[in-house]
Amino acid sequence: MEDYTKAVKEFVEEHPAGVTAVLMTGVGLFALRRWRAGGVCRSKTRLDGKTVLITGANTGIGKETAVDMAKRGARVILACRDMGRANSAADEIRKRSGNGNVVVKMLDLASLQSVRALAKDVHQTEYRLDILINNAGIMMCPPWKTEDGFEMQFGVNHLGHFLLTNLLLDLLKKSTPSRIVNVSSLAHETGKIHFDDINLEKNYDTLVSYRQSKLANVLFTRELAARLKGTGVTTYALHPGVIHTELGRYYFPSLPLWKRILFMPLYFVVKTPWQGAQTSIYCAVDESLKNSSGLYYSDCALKEAAPPGRDDAAARRLWDLSASMVGLA
Repeated sequence: MEDYTKAVKEFVEEHPAGVTAVLMTGVGLFALRRWRAGGVCRSKTRLDGKTVLITGANTGIGKETAVDMAKRGARVILACRDMGRANSAADEIRKRSGNGNVVVKMLDLASLQSVRALAKDVHQTEYRLDILINNAGIMMCPPWKTEDGFEMQFGVNHLGHFLLTNLLLDLLKKSTPSRIVNVSSLAHETGKIHFDDINLEKNYDTLVSYRQSKLANVLFTRELAARLKGTGVTTYALHPGVIHTELGRYYFPSLPLWKRILFMPLYFVVKTPWQGAQTSIYCAVDESLKNSSGLYYSDCALKEAAPPGRDDAAARRLWDLSASMVGLA
């Protein structure tokens, strides 16, 4: 701690103008915080008798989404990797919502075996599934591999959810009208699907990987909507906003000190988890979306996805590649 304090002091002494600019910017950003809070879901829809499954619901926007679904009367399934944290989150969600019908199930999206096990469990124990919220994600991690040898961000953010969704489609169709909500990101706008090097083995870059995975979420939503047309199952992709959660735990510690200092004012304008969950909630319950499918949302409003996210040929190609990778082809 002393070394960190000393380093900050030296930085301030050596860059007084820069620090002043950062502080002034921070004041301005603080004033903009309310403006940046984004939309709020105003829907009063009740979910009594319905079942919602949310991946990664033990923290961040996933947990806030779970609280909202529980308050609406739903049976809420938290599908999480860390069972200790998931059980603690479930206790909190029950208390905050007043709904005791909150259950925890094991899911490690970095393991296709775990995904298949969860899907089997859900089919055996649940007689309906009304809303599937593919919320879990990993952001800008080192060049890790999943249990099945896939690049971690693509494997967790896209392939795990791709397989889970497909394995639960029969139950979703049985429970129509039902919805599938995929949490993507504004990062899809600069994303590219590297079909010839999908695991980025030739030149791994954390940001390139993250952008690819988030674009995959948007394309998956689009192709899924086309394949589910007329079934009563609708799909939605969304950008939750820039949120103060654990998602950046691999990225920010890797930055040099001076960059971390320059990023400090951003903490005044990032959304809280509750604010970040609003668009997920909106896509899951808002009555005005019941006849919409395959589209992209931000701040509880329809937004046009970037051109790479509207490429139907790429969406079909990604579907075929993903199906082959997870063993559905």
